[in-house]
Amino acid sequence: MPQNDTPARQLLIDGKWVDPIEGGTIASYDPSTGELLANLAAAGPKDVEAAVQAARRAFDDGPWRTMPAEQRARILHRFADLIEENADEIALIDTQDCGKPYAFIRDIDLPNMADLLRYMAGWTTKLEGRTIPLSRQSPSDFLSYTRRQPVGVVAQIIPWNGAALASIWKLAPALAAGCTVVLKPAELASLAPLKIGALAMEAGFPAGVVNVITGSGQDAGAPLAGHPAVDKVAFTGSVGTGKSIVASAADNLSKMTLELGGKSPVVIYDDADLDKAVDGALGAVLYAQGEACTAGSRLYVQRGIFDDVQARIAAAVPELKIGDSRERGVLVGPLISDNHRSKVMGFIDGAVKEGAEVIAGGDGPHGPGYYLAPTVLGGVHDDMMVAREEIFGPVVSLMPFDTEEEVIRRANDTTFGLAAGVWTSDIGRAHRYADKVNAGAVWINCYNVFDAALPFGGFKHSGWGKEMGEEALDSYLQSKAITVAIS
Repeated sequence: MPQNDTPARQLLIDGKWVDPIEGGTIASYDPSTGELLANLAAAGPKDVEAAVQAARRAFDDGPWRTMPAEQRARILHRFADLIEENADEIALIDTQDCGKPYAFIRDIDLPNMADLLRYMAGWTTKLEGRTIPLSRQSPSDFLSYTRRQPVGVVAQIIPWNGAALASIWKLAPALAAGCTVVLKPAELASLAPLKIGALAMEAGFPAGVVNVITGSGQDAGAPLAGHPAVDKVAFTGSVGTGKSIVASAADNLSKMTLELGGKSPVVIYDDADLDKAVDGALGAVLYAQGEACTAGSRLYVQRGIFDDVQARIAAAVPELKIGDSRERGVLVGPLISDNHRSKVMGFIDGAVKEGAEVIAGGDGPHGPGYYLAPTVLGGVHDDMMVAREEIFGPVVSLMPFDTEEEVIRRANDTTFGLAAGVWTSDIGRAHRYADKVNAGAVWINCYNVFDAALPFGGFKHSGWGKEMGEEALDSYLQSKAITVAIS
């Protein structure tokens, strides 16, 4: 893997690897060790202009959108093959870049990535229109039909937590629809997206169809989102940055999809299988050390079993293996940066000042990297900051509840609406919860189960639109109505 002498990376623009026009770099660090990992090319507005114009030419004049659908599908399938063939390398790059444990990336993310590319490849031949009989005209006078066409040039801005997976979640539906893309990774984790860009070129995408530029949000992200030649912006990240992206794109009225934050409620009823429920609830918040938008950071436990569940969780947390994200068996890796670790610790300290109690964890670094022990908080009330704001770290708040109506009301008392979970043996109660909770994804007696065919996206401040599934394609297509006089 790259060490301190790693040269500056380049930008992928119009099928070529090029240096940034102004020649700047951004340092990227390994969160497991704190050591310099790479110097990334720092794209600026001129580089954004070059990438967008390359994507514009590739869409307007290039072969991608007019290519036979079966041929587009073949390239997407080849892309999936290359992802699988390079899975070990991609996983190692991504885990060293963002700190997410290697096993999660290699065994969960990489298969999902290949599966999604193949799923979307299957849709290239099925993007059909409809024939519509006019309601006020004779069918012998007019023929009316619709066509679904790609929206155009797409700016895709992705986060640092699992950048390899986020890249494919964005690229797959856009490319299947016939769009061209400028992908802008987060400056804290760009190496896996650059590798994926290289594999896209190897798969046979025409020049300009897939462009990858690295750089800061201010110098690259904002100019990209606000570029007048961009037809659509797809963003994953925080609510605050999402609002800034919307503002940047507003003058152009660009189409928009947003996958933003969450404050996901997880409920354990007194009739649940507690062995499975406790293990599942811990996994819900500690997957990727809590640096996941779906993190189940609000854990509601029915009062009759509250003390038992709290004791089980308190006993389980110290047994979790914390360490270098590259090591097999590590369940909790480092946080992305020292600044982010300080922010998460600030939430814990703030909760204690508000009257919460640390049941387990809560301590600081373990080793030279950016580590934080998984933390379980008791004595938390719904109005505390730790129960209302997204933490994006390995912190869970345990809160008791009494009735079904109460816990649904409390679960919905948030500006977010991304995901929710429930453990119970009462199937009727489970489905009532799924129906009434305001979340785009609901898991019953499981958590974080994803599939290429399942749409994923939130309600309220958790975003607009969907990732994966057929619905993801809708945001990269536009419908055109065509009417022909035939008499």
